[in-house]
Amino acid sequence: MDAMGEVGRCAAQAGYSQEKAKQEILTSCRVYAEAASTQPTYDLQFMISLNRIGLFLLSIGVFFTHAITTEADERSSRPTNVVMLISDDQAWTDYGFMGHPDIQTPHLDRLAKESAVFRRGYVPTALCRPSLVTLLTGHYASVHGVTGNDPSPKYAKPGSELDRQRRAQLVSYLDRFDTVPEILGRQGYLSHQSGKLWEGSYRNAGFTHGMTRGFPEPGGRHGDDGLQIGRQGMEPVEEFLDMATEQNKPFFVWYAPFLPHTPHTPPQRLLDKYKGNHPITVARYYAMCEWFDETCGELLTMLDDRKLAENTLVVYVTDNGWIQDPNSSKYAPRSKQTPYEGGVRTPIMYRLPGRIVPGDRPELASSIDIVPTMLAAADAPIPDGLPGLNLIPNLTSGDPIDRDIIFGESFAHDIADIENPEASLLFRWAIKGKWKLLLTYDGETNRYASTHPRTEKGPQLFDLIADPTEQNNVAKDHPEVVAELAAAIADWYPVEQRKTITTVAK
Repeated sequence: MDAMGEVGRCAAQAGYSQEKAKQEILTSCRVYAEAASTQPTYDLQFMISLNRIGLFLLSIGVFFTHAITTEADERSSRPTNVVMLISDDQAWTDYGFMGHPDIQTPHLDRLAKESAVFRRGYVPTALCRPSLVTLLTGHYASVHGVTGNDPSPKYAKPGSELDRQRRAQLVSYLDRFDTVPEILGRQGYLSHQSGKLWEGSYRNAGFTHGMTRGFPEPGGRHGDDGLQIGRQGMEPVEEFLDMATEQNKPFFVWYAPFLPHTPHTPPQRLLDKYKGNHPITVARYYAMCEWFDETCGELLTMLDDRKLAENTLVVYVTDNGWIQDPNSSKYAPRSKQTPYEGGVRTPIMYRLPGRIVPGDRPELASSIDIVPTMLAAADAPIPDGLPGLNLIPNLTSGDPIDRDIIFGESFAHDIADIENPEASLLFRWAIKGKWKLLLTYDGETNRYASTHPRTEKGPQLFDLIADPTEQNNVAKDHPEVVAELAAAIADWYPVEQRKTITTVAK
């Protein structure tokens, strides 16, 4: 019996698994106890050796138990870091883990295996700017006031003084709310912005560090320098993580690259994988999805290499959907900007090792929940009046979410009246169980009218389980469901100026 060999094996095991080392030590103790019970009691020398070995094993066990406990205590006492991965213009189907037959997303597939995954996730508004402001503030577009991407050029010539005034007013709406980086900053967090940002500079949005110069700087419409991230490397994020680590500071990372957004200019090595079996426009888009996945993998590897992953909440969402038109570089109908599944549906993922239970979640989820959930994970105060849910209790326990309905709203890309959201209101919708009700309103579109033909004026009801692409309006077959969901939408918030039809024509 080689006692010291047993101890050495335990120590070796501990080098890569402390829990395994503890179990090995306990096993060794049992082995020697059994040996003692079978050894003749008159072998005094053996008993003395055995006692020494036992004491040594006990001391090793105490050491590793203390180390494990100390490390766990330190980990639980450290503030939780937060990283947001935000895709730009990507369909909810376009991932390996969502079952796409061609698009390869191995890094996001791995993240999905390690996360709580809501396959029926949604953004309330299918347009990037209002969607991103929701992720900064936790409010619907009808509340935060940034309902579209730009002031309508119909009422102010682009580049004119009036246009600049209206753009400045839109940016100022962020001042009415505490943003996520502002709240975390008061808790001692450093924060970094890269990628899309429409609301002025990164400092204006509350970030301590970032890339976007923003309006009114030249080219500051929606990200300027920040749009280089991912497409031209990940160094700014890596440098920020190194700085936060060196300063021993908790951090918040906003990674919202211009990917897979147009221009669809993927690396040739990725395009070559797809162009043989698809129209070139589709191949380019598919390759862009994989390129985005690669950059997410780079960021996740940065966390792993710095041993930050175990104490970092990673959140994944898309700002809005996209269905590639095979005959042009544009999006297909019923995708970007629209309230259909191709515009508003997205997988939503939350990963926090050791705390969040990984696996598929059957419930509906909305990006409106992301702000309170991130703040709760960071033990930061959650502002009063947020409409979303703090999902941390459910994500950590695995308990069902006590909500059976979610809401959304669509406004025109061009904002007709920046002080009156209703002026550009086009749709409102609700999803409950398998049912989705879509109500059409008569707000002004200006440009992009073809994206919102609104030929169907009455209520549209879809069974999303049987008909996920929303081909069959079954409102006439289920007037009672239409009435129930229309009443829920009316109770969500009142619309006073715009008109809609809530009853089924007979």
